[in-house]
Amino acid sequence: MSELALLGAELLAVTVLVFGLYFPRHRRRDLVVAYFAVNIGVLAVADALRTSGAGAGLGLGFALFGVLSIIRLRSTELDQHEVAYFFSALALGLLGALETSSIWRNIALMGLILVVLAIVDNRWVLGRYRQQIIVLDSIVTREDELIRRLEDLLGAKVYSGRLLRVDLINDSTVVDVRYAGRPGKLIAPVSPPTYVGHR
Repeated sequence: MSELALLGAELLAVTVLVFGLYFPRHRRRDLVVAYFAVNIGVLAVADALRTSGAGAGLGLGFALFGVLSIIRLRSTELDQHEVAYFFSALALGLLGALETSSIWRNIALMGLILVVLAIVDNRWVLGRYRQQIIVLDSIVTREDELIRRLEDLLGAKVYSGRLLRVDLINDSTVVDVRYAGRPGKLIAPVSPPTYVGHR
């Protein structure tokens, strides 16, 4: 009975993770499928290892965690917040299958994962802070001038402007900009890079 309760808690937790937190905030359909598939796959394999009687279920479960992580992260490009959700889906799958002295400990850890993601991946907490690759149509190498120009362009507080490339032939400067805007309002597109000025 306790195993069924833990399984139900795990399925509820991954549903909240995907449809309660991730999809309403980021709207990437393909990762919804990936998160569920990885979570259920890890849950099934970890449960099979746990009940196999091999005596190494925990170690094999964490080895599976690492192998699947490497395969998944090498298969496509993910943003860092998507990586966080991916690892959370893996962790929920393992917590749903690992045998402990009390299922409430596993359920509490599942809840902790959901609460942390709900707080830190919230546009009202860190939503002001953005990162953008910007291509300027002139060469700007002085830091104070670069920051001033970026702040005028974005209309926002620029915390850093790291030079990625200076093209002396085409007179362009590629900058990785970290800045703060208003929550919920995107000042500049995230991708592709923004080109500033007239060629």
